[in-house]
Parts: sequence; C-alpha cells; structure tokens
Amino acid sequence: MSTHNVWTHKGTFLLAAVGSAVGLGNLWRFPYLAGENGGGAFILVYALTIFAVGIPILIAEILLGRNSRRSPIMGMRFLTRTHSASRRWEVIGWLGGISAFLILSFYSVIAGWAIHYTWKMLTGSLTGASAETISAGFDALLASPTRLTLYHTLFIIASGLIVGLGVHQGIERGLRVIMPALFVILLVVLAYGVANGDFPAAADFLLTFNIADLSLEGWLEAMGQSFFTLSLGMGAIMAYGAYMSGEVSLTRTAIAIAVVDTAVAIVAGLAIFSLVFGAGLDAAQGPGLMFVTLPLAFAEMPAGGLIGGIFFILVLGAAISSSISLIEPVAAYLVERFDLTRPQAVFAMVMATWALGLLTVISFNLWSEESVFHGLFGRSAFDLFELLTNIFMPLGGMLIALFAGWALTPSEVVKEMGTNGGWFTTWRFLVRFIAPAAVAFVFLRAIPQVGGYLLPAIGAVVIVGAFAAHRTLLTEAGQTH
Repeated sequence: MSTHNVWTHKGTFLLAAVGSAVGLGNLWRFPYLAGENGGGAFILVYALTIFAVGIPILIAEILLGRNSRRSPIMGMRFLTRTHSASRRWEVIGWLGGISAFLILSFYSVIAGWAIHYTWKMLTGSLTGASAETISAGFDALLASPTRLTLYHTLFIIASGLIVGLGVHQGIERGLRVIMPALFVILLVVLAYGVANGDFPAAADFLLTFNIADLSLEGWLEAMGQSFFTLSLGMGAIMAYGAYMSGEVSLTRTAIAIAVVDTAVAIVAGLAIFSLVFGAGLDAAQGPGLMFVTLPLAFAEMPAGGLIGGIFFILVLGAAISSSISLIEPVAAYLVERFDLTRPQAVFAMVMATWALGLLTVISFNLWSEESVFHGLFGRSAFDLFELLTNIFMPLGGMLIALFAGWALTPSEVVKEMGTNGGWFTTWRFLVRFIAPAAVAFVFLRAIPQVGGYLLPAIGAVVIVGAFAAHRTLLTEAGQTH
C-alpha cells in the first residue's frame, strides 16, 4: 500500500531536505574540519566531491523515493519488482531504516543538551561564569542520567508530535515555521559575532586557501563530509522524495539543497568562530566547541545570555528538523506494512528509539567505564551506535548509487529526471562509477576501527550487495542482447 501523499507546495521538499541535512554537524563539524584542513582548500575539495558524489547520489535517492511513492523499505520492494531486479537490493531500504533508528536514539540524547543550555543562557545562569565553572557544569550534566533522560525524553516527544500530526499538518507545517526561523536566527548570531567578536580571524581560519594544510586525511574528511552532510543513505531523503511532486526538477532541487546546506555551514562557522576568537578561546574543541567553548564566549560578551539562548534555540531547531526526518522512514514503513495509523506508527518508533537511547544516556555516566557493552564490544553503547551508522550509511549510499545506475531502466530514469541526454549521461557515469568508488573510501575508513566481532556481519552485507549488483548486471546484459 502506498501513502501517495504529495507536498502541497513545490518548495516544501527543498525545505524538508535542507531541514534533514542541516543539523548539529553543520554548526560545528564542517567549520572545524575546514579550518583545520586548509580552509578554502578544504572547501574546494568538498565542493568538488559534493558535485561528483553528493549531488548524484542525492538525485538517485530522491528519484527512488519519487518513483516508488513508498517508504524506503516498501519502496525498494516495489522497485525491484517493477524493474525486474534482484530482491537482494531491498537491503538498501533496511540499511536506511536501521540507520535512521540508530541515529535517532543517540542524536536525541545529544540534541537534548541544547535544551539544558537554552535554559541556562536565557536565565542568565552562565553570565560571567569562568572556564572552570562552565566545564564543570558540562561534566555534571553528563554525569546525571536523570537530567539526560529528561532532556532526551522532551526532545524526542517534540519530534514525535510533529511527525505524528501527519505529512501536511505536522511535517510540512512545522518545517515552514522552523526553517525560515533558523535562517533568521543564524543571521542574527552572525551579526552579533561581527559586532562583538573577531570576524577577520574567523574568515582567515575558515576561508584562507592553505593547500599545504590539506593532507590525504583532510581529503578523505572532505569526501566523508560531502556524503554525511546531505543525510544520504539513512532513508530520510527517499522518504521525503516519495511526497515530492512529479513536476519538480530533481537536478535543480538537489543542487539547491547542496548549496543551501553548504552556505548554512559556512555562515555558522563564521558566526561561531567570530565569537570563539573574539573571546580568545581555542577553536580545536570538536563537539565541546558548542557546549563548553561557546557558552564561555557568550558568558564574556555583552547581552551574551540572550544571544546565547537564541543560538541554542537555533541548535534545537536544526536538531528537530533532522530528527523528524529520522522518524519518517520507519514510521511510514509501519503505516504501509502493518496498516497502523500514523500516530500509532510514530508512537512505536519513538518509544523504541527512546528506550534504545537510554543506553547512550548511561554510556556517559553509569556505564562510562567498564560495563556490559565494554566487555562485549570493547566500546560504549554510544560509540558502538555511532560506528555502526558510520558504516551502514555509506554502505547504503553506495548501493543506492549502484542500483540507480545499473538496475533502473534508463528510459524510466530519463523520464523521472526530465533532463537532456548530456546531463543524464554525465549523471549516470558519476552514479555508476565515481560516486560508488568515492563512498567506498568513506566506508573503508571505518573498517579499521571495527573489532573482529563486527567484520563477519559487515562482510556478509557487502557480499549480499555485491551479489545483487552482479545479478543485476547479468540481467541487464541478457535483456540488452
């Protein structure tokens, strides 16, 4: 059964996809990676890989969703049947669903920290606080399973309520409020950073072209960021694509998503590092940049409590826009497969991910040292879930590229893309050869981090995917000759 919902406005898919793509990673990971790896040189490599890898796979994933008009899991079942492909390709839908489920379980916990800091900022609790006080406060937050559980619960309920209201009344209406508000808040924080921080130092850190600082590892980071930043391989884009109007251009929309996502990351970087450098603080803090360094910067600046509170509202909005896209693929599957109502499906998804998220909560405190997870897997629950998604997402993205490039009927793809032969030929070459090879590098980077206990499972998934691709090639060759 297909839901057959379509966004009521052509531009809503763009808002939805940008909302899915713009998340916590845009606000700290991209700017930090760019600054540490040659600034403009990193951004140039990132832009090239966005064009050669990110946009082709993004088009492919949207195409699969729109062509099937179903959730990722049921959609892949439909597409394998209608295009006479091996049913083993259905693993794409399952990888996306599992990735979304795992990511939401720990993403909700991390995003919940922003609730804590929004409250702290707006109440003025951190005004004039010292570095030791703010750092100790963050450590105390992580050490409290009660507070982490409360914030995790509030965040995931808010996300679930939006999706539970439906495609039009919930997701669409919510995104029309959240996304414009995010862009306005981001510009307000940038203006504040220019006025009160060190904007020239931020621009120098982020944009100066230093090719000597771009190592091979930096190239791989740029490739990985170009893939992960667009939310590829976790089912969200395919799920949203199922509601996309057939009149909207896939190519123009994909390019617009990539441009807006990159622009948000650069503007966020300029805003954040203006504040960090203006306060004379260290930019090399990773995730701690947002929850330790930035609160300290706001604490030392005029009206810092108010602007800090507004900034963490931005963080929350970006996190919610991403989290609703993580709920949708699995919720839509439950509606289609088991004929549940949308509220029932969302409730089941949210409760399951909330329960799994409790393992992430206690991995920061009760199970921070030796625990059942450390004993079985050699790492915390949070580290394990993050590692699995860093494997499943690129693997899913690679299979999406191979399926779209090799298994789909070319005439159907041309019709769906509504493009000229020159661009179709270019896209097909990129999605068949360049994108899978590049994503394979991203995938293989994660393999050395995996203990022997996971390699057999990953190997089995890779073999299934390769066998499916091989069967499809043989089928296509047989039909051609």
